[in-house]
Amino acid sequence: AGATAAEYGIPVLRPADAAQAGIERTLNQLRPDFIFSFYYRTLIGPGVLSCARRAALNMHGSLLPKYRGRAPVNWAILHGERETGATLHHMVAKADAGDIVDQQAVPILRDDAAKDVMDKVRTAAEMVLTRSLPLLAAGRAARIPQQISEGQYFGRRAPEDGRIDWSWPAARIHNLVRAVAPPYPGAFANVRGQRWVIERTRIVPGRTEEHRRPRMFAEGDKCYIACSDGGVLRLLAATATAEETATVAAEAIASAKAGTGAGTGAGNGAGNGAGAGAGAGAGAGHAPIDLHRLAQDLAAEGEPRYL
Repeated sequence: AGATAAEYGIPVLRPADAAQAGIERTLNQLRPDFIFSFYYRTLIGPGVLSCARRAALNMHGSLLPKYRGRAPVNWAILHGERETGATLHHMVAKADAGDIVDQQAVPILRDDAAKDVMDKVRTAAEMVLTRSLPLLAAGRAARIPQQISEGQYFGRRAPEDGRIDWSWPAARIHNLVRAVAPPYPGAFANVRGQRWVIERTRIVPGRTEEHRRPRMFAEGDKCYIACSDGGVLRLLAATATAEETATVAAEAIASAKAGTGAGTGAGNGAGNGAGAGAGAGAGAGHAPIDLHRLAQDLAAEGEPRYL
């Protein structure tokens, strides 16, 4: 955006906070017709908004008035929404509450992760701007008041909000995994003393397990999670912290050399450690779990791996 503005000789201001000293004075000197906010992380105060001679507008990543506030794409996925979108609206003192100029819906597919949906929302935002800019310049853009009600505003999310509760039904776990999948911090849980980040899952359609205690199991070379409601998730991608996977692998190797632990312990270490060696060698962070090897380990155990 800065490079494009420079091509047209448009001054660019990059304040970390719109309330920063001197910003309002500078804008009053520039006397802009319009002020636009695109994913700006702080609330812009009335003083700055009043500097726009015609309108101050914000692009929000939801179909307002739904999902006002922070992280709208993540919250929409978390709640199992089937669509979201981009909304251009007038800025007022209250966050995301001003009149709507235009909006564009996009679908959320069952297995879409947050990045997938965010890419769609960006395209929707471009469509909205393409339609709206000529109308704004001509003074003919719509102004549709929002019908604000309780429960439409959502706050900031923290990494700890990604913790999986295995007592949840399959759909809720799947939605959390999608909502915070990389590049976000990820949905995580403890699996036999290890911190796993579950990066991608898929609901197995039409399958229900009678045994309702959450567990991990394998069929062929595929890994699955049976959930408390009987629903089943296929595990498609997961990581564990490099230090933890390396430790488990080392313990398995030591146990094997000692002639013990040939069953469950060695199997777990081999499966989890296979992806950990490279990660540990590369330094801190998460290492991919070799799901093919994990499936072999689960089959060899011969008993459920309860979660």
